[in-house]
Amino acid sequence: MKSVVAAVSPEAYVAALDGWRRTQVETLRDAVRAAGPLEERIKWGHPVYLHGGPVLLIRAEEARVLFGFWRGARLREIEPRLKRGGKYEMATLTLVEGDALDAAVATRLAAEAIALNARLGDPTALPGR
Repeated sequence: MKSVVAAVSPEAYVAALDGWRRTQVETLRDAVRAAGPLEERIKWGHPVYLHGGPVLLIRAEEARVLFGFWRGARLREIEPRLKRGGKYEMATLTLVEGDALDAAVATRLAAEAIALNARLGDPTALPGR
């Protein structure tokens, strides 16, 4: 699916959204930033959060918002709706209008993802990947 917003900063990314997607992205962004030390930047056209390598992403598309984790396969116990896919141990939660993810759960997911990178290193630098 085509990405809807291209921005130079996370703030500009959010400002360009409207409706339920903006509300969802703002909620996720606040929860993620409360989880611990992360570098927030626009990469691949959407917010990506780093701590010793990529940790997670938030991407608004026309009909959905994606909340993805580089080591998301290890986080399915916290949020079973995370679906594996892509390289590394990627898993993504797809949210559509009317879906909800409790902010405390989003913060817990992000905190655990940060801890995984702190413990295991950059997920994109693993041997054999």
